Amino acid sequence: MIYSLDPDFAENKVWEKCCGYIDRDRAVVWRFRPFHDVHHLHQEICSFVDLLPDTGKEGVLRLLPDLTGRLAELDRLTQESAAEQKAAGLDTMTPEEKQLLKDTNAKYRDKFGFPFVICARQNKKEAILKGIVERLEHSATEELNIGIEEVKKICMLRLLSIVPDDK
Repeated sequence: MIYSLDPDFAENKVWEKCCGYIDRDRAVVWRFRPFHDVHHLHQEICSFVDLLPDTGKEGVLRLLPDLTGRLAELDRLTQESAAEQKAAGLDTMTPEEKQLLKDTNAKYRDKFGFPFVICARQNKKEAILKGIVERLEHSATEELNIGIEEVKKICMLRLLSIVPDDK
């Protein structure tokens, strides 16, 4: 239960693992403590992100790493990101698949100004490769909204891996 979490753990570890990309704004969400459960915490994080102007939402997305991008190549992904990409099978891509993802990531970033974001834990490499190609056809507004929804999914799954769900 959220009530039983050590306050320092809750404010530092939970935020770091789930929402590190908006660390500077943790105080905005944390003012709603105590959280009734993990779903309440997630709801407050989502509400905060939803209230950001589009430029703020774009900023959230820009802080995320490209799938199998430079950080992955340098083994500098967070433990969570690395595990999620591995679970999606991105570590088993063929050289051709890696090149396709690298090329489409670059096109995506050039078109939208932020990286392609998809909840890797809920997808496999085939769906990710298909998804990035299809989503290149979307408008910037569509992709901003989809990217933020994917961030929310990632956040919820990470929260559930840290905080027990009492429901």
